[in-house]
Amino acid sequence: MGPSGTDRQEQPVESGHTDDATEAFLAHRNLLFTVAYEMLGSAADAEDVLQETWLRWAGVDLGTVRDPRAYLVRITTRQALSRLRTLGRRKESYVGSWLPEPLLTSPDVADDVELADSVSMAMMLVLETLAPTERAVFVLREVFDLGYDEIAAAVDKTPAAVRQIAHRARAHVAARRPRGAVTPERTRDVLDAFWRATATGDLQGLFDVLAPDVVLVGDGGGVRKTIPRPVTGADKVARLLIGGLGKVAGQRDLRPAEVNGHPALVLRFDGVIDTIIAVRLDEGLITGLYAVRNPEKMSHMDRETALRR
Repeated sequence: MGPSGTDRQEQPVESGHTDDATEAFLAHRNLLFTVAYEMLGSAADAEDVLQETWLRWAGVDLGTVRDPRAYLVRITTRQALSRLRTLGRRKESYVGSWLPEPLLTSPDVADDVELADSVSMAMMLVLETLAPTERAVFVLREVFDLGYDEIAAAVDKTPAAVRQIAHRARAHVAARRPRGAVTPERTRDVLDAFWRATATGDLQGLFDVLAPDVVLVGDGGGVRKTIPRPVTGADKVARLLIGGLGKVAGQRDLRPAEVNGHPALVLRFDGVIDTIIAVRLDEGLITGLYAVRNPEKMSHMDRETALRR
């Protein structure tokens, strides 16, 4: 078993095991987890990828390694690409809509605007629309600023091919990413107004914060009840929310939290997380509501996850 890191993340696996390989791995573990998570959208699978990375790294002759960080990123990327194929098959049989696994993140993630943007629920869903190699190239280049030669070694392509893939992926993402920067303060204000409106049955209050083409997506994983498919349009979404969240307004414990680097709402019953509501804002209005209810995706909501670039 390899070193764990900050989340399961801070304890070394074996007491006294402080050789160079372990130290290098632990020094870059948060970065490696972030790479794997952005590629996979699953913290559980990212943890598995890091275990596989450790097993391979532990067998490497460090005397041949010039840059441990680049070498570790290369191993992690290859393992994540391999796992993406498995995830693709798993998603084909997933019950209902699939959403990325939410992470409770520390304030420093929100302070890094580029990192927070890259792990937002909205951006993670955009990355889902990329082919696996495109996703790897985009993440390594645009988020982690790796050189084309380093990326080429990680994805088994030529640097010229990687440049073309990066250009194509960048254009694809640019056409789909949220429009207009929204401050965390504005996001919190919108979330406050959103919840007040649902709690009081104020349709007009919801219309004031919902974009006309807003989309509501629910992920129950076939375990918890949610909408079977995305609902589009402010009127349909508002009435569904009033009929659903409004009914439990007096029973719920709803609190704000930093989820994937952005303000979100966490709904609890009897102290147990029931729903995590993340939002996408475009030019100050909610264009996406992502409600995660699948209990298998709640494991990283009881402690902050350290993400790094």
